[in-house]
Amino acid sequence: MGSSSTLYYLLVCLLVTHLIIDGVLAEEELGRGLGENYEWHALDEGLLIAKQTGKPLMLIIHKSWCGACKALKPKFAASTAIYEMSKEFVMVNTIDSEEPKEEKYAPDGGYIPRILFLNSNGEVQQQLYNKNGNPKYKFFYFDDEAVVEVMKEAMLIIFSSDSNGEVQQQLYNKNGNPKYKFFYFDDEAVVEVMKEAIETLEHQPVKSDEL
Repeated sequence: MGSSSTLYYLLVCLLVTHLIIDGVLAEEELGRGLGENYEWHALDEGLLIAKQTGKPLMLIIHKSWCGACKALKPKFAASTAIYEMSKEFVMVNTIDSEEPKEEKYAPDGGYIPRILFLNSNGEVQQQLYNKNGNPKYKFFYFDDEAVVEVMKEAMLIIFSSDSNGEVQQQLYNKNGNPKYKFFYFDDEAVVEVMKEAIETLEHQPVKSDEL
């Protein structure tokens, strides 16, 4: 093998090694490829924060070897809409052996990636799933747009309920038909009620576990 061929071979090896190391390091970061700008927490910590703050929890379950997970991650990480709404959630992602084993975290199977929404009491909200996906795999997401739609729905449902799970009747579409208060025809109306819901939540007293 000539010197130029040897040099080329070494450069290729170095490049491949660099890419592998970068990939491993990216997985070791808190975002695991889902975006380091998010405020990520471990599941146990996230559940505690959700209970203390009254915020809902968004849980992404994924694997380092999963092709579908790898396809979703850059879309998730680059989404401005997901990032902005994430500030109203306690954000958790688990990878590989971190996946929680309780049955409630696999409501219709153990496929990946799965995205689940939990209320502040740690209860999985099974009505919050990808309505545009495969009905056999309700919590599977393949793009950021589907995630955004369910995050909007989650904010409306969870933020419009009080700590006892009762719907807040004052949170409805003020610009819609008064006969159908909870009907929405565009995203602007949804955003307005989301803002109102968040403002209402911020003024609610935080529950204490002390007697």
